[in-house]
Amino acid sequence: MLGALIGDYIGSQYEFNSSNAKNYYKSKEEFPLFTRLNSFTDDSFMTTAVAESLLNTNLDVVDYDSLKKIVVNSMVKWFRAYPDAGYGGYFFSWLQDNDRKPYGSYGNGAAMRISPVGWVARNEEEVKALSRAVTEISHNHPEGIKGAEAVAMCIFLARNGYTKEQIKERVIKDYYPNVDKYDYKELVKNYRMDETCQNSVPQAIYCFLSSNNFEECLRKSIYIGGDSDTIAAISCSIAEAFYKEIPANIADTVIKMMPKKMYSVLLSFKTELTK
Repeated sequence: MLGALIGDYIGSQYEFNSSNAKNYYKSKEEFPLFTRLNSFTDDSFMTTAVAESLLNTNLDVVDYDSLKKIVVNSMVKWFRAYPDAGYGGYFFSWLQDNDRKPYGSYGNGAAMRISPVGWVARNEEEVKALSRAVTEISHNHPEGIKGAEAVAMCIFLARNGYTKEQIKERVIKDYYPNVDKYDYKELVKNYRMDETCQNSVPQAIYCFLSSNNFEECLRKSIYIGGDSDTIAAISCSIAEAFYKEIPANIADTVIKMMPKKMYSVLLSFKTELTK
C-alpha cells in the first residue's frame, strides 16, 4: 500500500501534460523526487479508504454487499476530509450524490485505489471477488473492473514469489495481451495523458516489469508522462510487493508528510498483515 502512496505523492507534481517531467528534464534520472509541489491526491485518499474498509471486514465470512457499503462510506468520509484532492468530475459528483449508483466508468481511478486488495487476498479467487466488490461500486464498466483486478493480481503474485516473467505471462494471458510490446523510448516520446484503465494500466505494469528496483520503477513511470501520479501509484504498488524494499530516504520522506490519520491507517494495515 505504501508504494501506491509514494507513487502518488511524488508523481503529483508532474501529473499533467504541461508539467510532465519529460518536458523539463533530459532523462528519468534527473528530475527531483521532492519539491514544494508534492501533494497527496485522490489516489492516496481513496487507497486509504479501501485499506480502512478491508481492516473493518472479516475476510473469513465476507458479506460482499456489506463490504460495498463499508467502502462507499469510507470513501465519502475521506473525500469530505480532503475535498480538494483532485477528484475526477464524475467521481466527484458520485461522492456527493446521496444515491451513489455505479456510473459505468472505466477510469484509472479503479486501478489506483486497489492495491490493499492485492495485499490482503489469500488466493486468486479472493483477489477477483474483493477487487470486483471494491471497484464496481462506481467503476462497473468491464474495462474498469479488469484494470483493477489486473493490478491487484500483479500485487498478489508478486508478494507470493512469482517471477516477473510469470507475472508478465499472466497479464498477457488474462488482461493485456500487448503489455510486452511496449518500447520505453517510444512511450517517453509519444505517451500522453489518458485517464482510462485500458490506456494507462498496461503502461504502468510495463514500467514495473521493465524496472530493476523500486526507484527505477518510480522514475520510469513518472517519466513517460501523462497521468503521472496515477501511473506511478499503480506501478509502485506492484513494485513494493515484488522488490520487498523501498529506499529508506523515499519512504521516510513520504511518511513524514502524511496526514496523521492516513499514517494511522497505513500502520494498522501493515500490522494486520504481519499477524
